[in-house]
Amino acid sequence: MTSSLLMPRGRVRVRMTDGGTVTGSTAPTQILDWQHPNVSALLRRIGIPADSGAASSPAHRTAALRQAHRWIAAVVRPVYSIQDERPVSDVLRRRRGSCSQRLAVLESVARASGVSTRVRGLLVDGTFWYPRFPRFHRIVPHQVVLAWPEFRLDGLSSTGHRTAPWLTVSELFGDLDELSEDSGGGFTNAGAETLFEALSRTAIDWDGTTVCPAAGASCDLSAYVLADLGHFDSRDELFAQHGQTLCGMARLLAEPILSRRSAGA
Repeated sequence: MTSSLLMPRGRVRVRMTDGGTVTGSTAPTQILDWQHPNVSALLRRIGIPADSGAASSPAHRTAALRQAHRWIAAVVRPVYSIQDERPVSDVLRRRRGSCSQRLAVLESVARASGVSTRVRGLLVDGTFWYPRFPRFHRIVPHQVVLAWPEFRLDGLSSTGHRTAPWLTVSELFGDLDELSEDSGGGFTNAGAETLFEALSRTAIDWDGTTVCPAAGASCDLSAYVLADLGHFDSRDELFAQHGQTLCGMARLLAEPILSRRSAGA
């Protein structure tokens, strides 16, 4: 049994038609505040020039994003933060963040380098997080709003990339079939590994097109998707329309504790 007591009230989360108008953007937002000195310092640290992405090849831009992902995974400690609207500059200042917040850092790096981003909104069943909270199922929200990034790489081959020119973050380190062959199996959502780390070694498949070897956890996570909310030009727009997972009071009370608790602890 999952909790509905802490959910925002009065919201009906249904898919909105994209209508082919969700083109993404490189513009800074309240969350993706890539013009902040903290983000500029990050780009210098990992050697990615600002506004360099538009003129480079898809392979070069993908390599730069992979480099940024590795740096974020190594330096920004994974915690159970529930404040999805926290600005990227603040996440970098704290050097800790949730999966959602660390994905936002990666998006900010992309936008700062000239690569447009957008997000796909997914409504994920709270039972997906049961392995992390084995004794606290009753307080796990019954549904979670997830912002899953996509990067526009003009010139990206449609062979192996059905969403080209958009590269989903699930395919940042290879196509899903290649990633599904990892001997470690799929993502279990248990232990120290989070979705953010896992996407570099295994398929994270929300659409049910990939199957990992039977020896490990499945790569097909589609059974946990309650609704596809469609695409949004930014995660700010997704959360403005569909809200965050928990109500404001729950975030206010729980954030000081969870934001310091390491994922897997």
